Amino acid sequence: MVDLPCWTGDSLASPGWGSVGEIADAGLTRTSYHFRVTSFPLQSVPVHPEKGPSSDERRAAALADPGFGRHFSDHVARARWTSDGGWDDTRIGRLADLAMHPASAVMHYGQSIFEGLKAYRHSDDSIWVFRPDRNAARFARSAERLALPVLPEELFVDSVVQLVAADAAWVPTPSGPDGEQSLYLRPVMYASEAFLGVRPAKEITYLAMASPADAYFADGVHGVRLWVCRDWVRAAPGGTGAAKCGGNYAASLVAQEQARARGCDQVLWLDAQQRHIEESGTMNLCLVTDDGELLTPASETILDGVTRDSLLTLAGEHGLTPVMRPVELAELTARILDGGITEAFACGTAAVITPVTALLDGDRDLVVADGRPGPATLALREHLLDLQFGRRPDPYGWLRQVG
Repeated sequence: MVDLPCWTGDSLASPGWGSVGEIADAGLTRTSYHFRVTSFPLQSVPVHPEKGPSSDERRAAALADPGFGRHFSDHVARARWTSDGGWDDTRIGRLADLAMHPASAVMHYGQSIFEGLKAYRHSDDSIWVFRPDRNAARFARSAERLALPVLPEELFVDSVVQLVAADAAWVPTPSGPDGEQSLYLRPVMYASEAFLGVRPAKEITYLAMASPADAYFADGVHGVRLWVCRDWVRAAPGGTGAAKCGGNYAASLVAQEQARARGCDQVLWLDAQQRHIEESGTMNLCLVTDDGELLTPASETILDGVTRDSLLTLAGEHGLTPVMRPVELAELTARILDGGITEAFACGTAAVITPVTALLDGDRDLVVADGRPGPATLALREHLLDLQFGRRPDPYGWLRQVG
């Protein structure tokens, strides 16, 4: 629970992610007392008319061909933090461009973090968010590493749940019994104080937006080829590798372009000593071994993936033993060559599971097993998707219903 300032007035029935600007315009006054936030009722969410083409037309066009990250729903959740007042100004309002001062600290020193999670429409038309508490906890760890204020878990979860409730019409209906369309949610926090000094910002903005997402593999699940990167390092011990911060991704782009120039789909990152394997592009890496292990690298410089954690939990139902430990590149190479690695895949929120069928290390092509997506990879992928879309029970309590 957390204390937040409250607004009073006859037209405000209950506290929530309401439009502070509209309340202030109505002549209401801020009180000095606080309330204990437990929920954010949907009736407090203002719905703003769209300009230009009707929202229904725009939404229909977006849902017909959502792609990934190209279209955005009507609303955004917002909150503001100051060093003097803490978290305040929680609201859900109309999505609009931001007005930022040129001296906003995020533009100069990169003090920003983000998250990624999804909402799913089930066959009974109910809508569910997958493991928002886990994303909230990682968001908090990232904030601590970037000297940003921690957004309490209940505020994080309620912000995304109420955003989805406000824009429920934007949650795609899966195309067919095995459809994978969903609503991708992107919370972000950044330093919005206008100040050029190098110190933690005293004014912070939190936003959460939503974007309909198509199935990652529109033409069926297929394998990808990874380039073993020896030119660049994603993260070093004591750095920000375990934080989901913007700078990590910006620094990875040059390697991604080099991978594509070599005919590969993604990068396989090594540690700072170029000895152990770490991540695949923006996803965690998992290996299936001939002795029944689901093996994934363990390192303080790897992002703690929500999808990876979920798959490690499901592994036992597929006869696999989950193992997290450091994995040397030399071991990976040797076990691919002798058949000890029978399958490999990368996992993350966007694609769930992406089969890895080959590695390019220098001039050497290493094909995993027969070069096709393996049965354990496909079974785990189907299992997790079925759970997320309500096609099988959720015994773990991972799904949070909206509304």
